[in-house]
Amino acid sequence: MENEKDGKFLRGLFCGVALTLACMACSLGWTRWRLEHRSTSNSSNTETETDVQETELFLDNWDIYRKTKEIQYLINEGYTGQIDSQYAVDSMYRGLVAGLEDPYSEYYSAEDMKLMEETTSGTYSGIGVTLSQDPDTGEITVISCFEDTPATDAGILPGDVITGYKGELLGDMSLTELVNTIKTDENETIDLTIERNGEKREVTVVRSEIKIPTVSEKMLEEKIGYIRILEFDTVTVDQFQEALDHLEDQGQEKLIVDVRDNPGGGLQVVCDILDKLLPEGLIVYTEDKQGERTEYYSDEEHKFEKPLVVLVNENSASAAEIFAGAVKDYGLGTLVGVTTFGKGIVQRIYNLSDGTGMKLTIANYYTPKGEFIHNKGIEPDVREEMDEKVKNMVSIPEKQDNQLQKGIEILKNME
Repeated sequence: MENEKDGKFLRGLFCGVALTLACMACSLGWTRWRLEHRSTSNSSNTETETDVQETELFLDNWDIYRKTKEIQYLINEGYTGQIDSQYAVDSMYRGLVAGLEDPYSEYYSAEDMKLMEETTSGTYSGIGVTLSQDPDTGEITVISCFEDTPATDAGILPGDVITGYKGELLGDMSLTELVNTIKTDENETIDLTIERNGEKREVTVVRSEIKIPTVSEKMLEEKIGYIRILEFDTVTVDQFQEALDHLEDQGQEKLIVDVRDNPGGGLQVVCDILDKLLPEGLIVYTEDKQGERTEYYSDEEHKFEKPLVVLVNENSASAAEIFAGAVKDYGLGTLVGVTTFGKGIVQRIYNLSDGTGMKLTIANYYTPKGEFIHNKGIEPDVREEMDEKVKNMVSIPEKQDNQLQKGIEILKNME
């Protein structure tokens, strides 16, 4: 009797396992059929409509699993070097996002995410420079240097191109990778190769704690206030308000806001600052992949009603262009300088479930009048090229800053 029960149990177990495997096979087969069907459909559309591009990412998860297992086996069987499994996995995910061929979308390891939070909080460990990467060539350039920092002590200047790290060429290293490598190097001494006026030189920089001076202010001649915004970080809103209040307490009658060499920052941050200047109305709006429009408004509580000049240059990008574009569209002030960078797209940082993250381009933004400035930039009202003799100085003396002097001249002629 017991043998008979055991036999029934084993037959039932076998049937259950067989049924489960059959269901899994059917499910995988159905998934693969759908993917292949979509792929075939996409190929067919491509052949008949050559101007149509894919707008969704399709991954054959079964094929990816099979191939990664195969690669893993070969590495473990034959590779003779040291292996950092976590770095290899992060590189795999980083490559997936890089496959979008969008220079503004990136995958972040858990360590990258932590470093990013530190940077936007106002204090970080680094060398004290603002860097920019050309989206076409990948070239990484020093846009500005903070005074009294390791970078200026080492002789690094704005305009220097960073070509190497620890004697090795940067290759395809992204801006984020370089910045995070500098911040996390096990040694406090950082060796960089820079190129200046066609000549390469080696510089040694000692990393230290950097306090980000996102806003600075001073009173110029004839009660003209001056505020410089270096980045639009989480600390910038309060710093801007404090600077504006301080100048008002000193009796400012006119104002210059300097967003030259400002690479951008948070969309909500720049909107909060513009809300302190603009009349009630639209600040900027975005449109996402589905055409959904999101609008950002200023209220009627604050409005700057004194003569205003905004200084811009070719490195004023993203949030700095939102600032300049809103001021120009409302006629609130005069833009002085040269055409801005031309970054009219919005990125969002997503926190993934395992502590990693991803920055993804998710929308286009438009000025209040509906201008899409991507790859075009914003034209100044008064064009003024920076004098070549002072262009690469860390700190340009006020009297030698011809763009600033043009702004002062314009304000002096305003009532």
